[in-house]
Amino acid sequence: MAEKVAIIHDWLNGMRGGEKVLEEILRLYPDADIFTLFYEPEKVSPLISSKRVFTSRLNRNPLIKKYYQFFLPWFPRHIEAFDLNEYSLVISSSHCVAKGVIPAPEARHVSYIHSPMRYAWDQYYSYFAGAGYFRRKIIQKKISRLRIWDVSSAARVDDFIANSQFVRQRIEKYYRRQATVIHPPVDIDFFQPAAKPSRDYFLLVSALVPYKNIGLVIEVCRQLGEKLIIVGRGPEQKKLKKMASQGSEFLPAVKAETLRELYQNARAFVFAGVEDFGIAFAESQACGTPVIALNRGGARDIVSDGSSGVLFNEATVIALKKAIQDSRCLDFDSAAIRESSLRFSAARFRAQFKQFISKKNDD
Repeated sequence: MAEKVAIIHDWLNGMRGGEKVLEEILRLYPDADIFTLFYEPEKVSPLISSKRVFTSRLNRNPLIKKYYQFFLPWFPRHIEAFDLNEYSLVISSSHCVAKGVIPAPEARHVSYIHSPMRYAWDQYYSYFAGAGYFRRKIIQKKISRLRIWDVSSAARVDDFIANSQFVRQRIEKYYRRQATVIHPPVDIDFFQPAAKPSRDYFLLVSALVPYKNIGLVIEVCRQLGEKLIIVGRGPEQKKLKKMASQGSEFLPAVKAETLRELYQNARAFVFAGVEDFGIAFAESQACGTPVIALNRGGARDIVSDGSSGVLFNEATVIALKKAIQDSRCLDFDSAAIRESSLRFSAARFRAQFKQFISKKNDD
């Protein structure tokens, strides 16, 4: 009798790195059912929307699709409410609460962690720094309860997979559990180098939120007189536009083909924040373009200092300015940079994921 598989994903309201991972898991388990807190079918890929998707009661609330962050304290009880008793394999794709589902006693639960719950752990101060005194007091109480739940629910997971060494270390730190690293998939067939790239600007692709440290990149490019193109949207947009020089350009959203062209023709992709993995770094390298990034987080898994980019050790104007200046002296080999990105292919992800499931089943 065929194994019945359930895939748990926090929520489905767009196509980001987590949803790309979900697509590859679905290719391995095409008959799997999806469980998610809330769902906007028009915002996901045809592959995902073609599957059977079960949502929580939160999906009935018309406010959740726009203000879902405010519903965070209610997420654990709704993720626990899913009935998974008929599934022998449960795979959670989690950056928030998906790993906290309750599988059947005899079922195996494998959790692919994009990040331990950011709101409760390392990004707590970044997310809630702007809250007023009374609101902050309420948030602190709620988040404290979420941390307790997050740690206790980790016991329901049989096997952890981390998307980077950085996330693996945080799983061990917060949950006291070991994890195997399987890097997320990158569409290396789509992201390819250009024949004759122009290389006349620096590029940054990111959500415009405080912890991404975009203001530092803008300030350094302004001081150096370098053109900077920023792709992304978010609450920091107005503030960042005021900081930028006239030579900088903001593109809230672009088509995939346009994004590929931007990667191909950039002198380098520049980032000064800390990413759990950093799929944009790998996409840039698939296009033969080097990456200048802070020497923390997922960048360490992707960027080879001096070969496929430059890593700098401090998120300061001086350190980033030196990294950009150092990059000018390096003769980057686009073909070699492209070659380094091949280890993040979708085929490699599926092979490693399937091998992990099979090996653990044999054990």
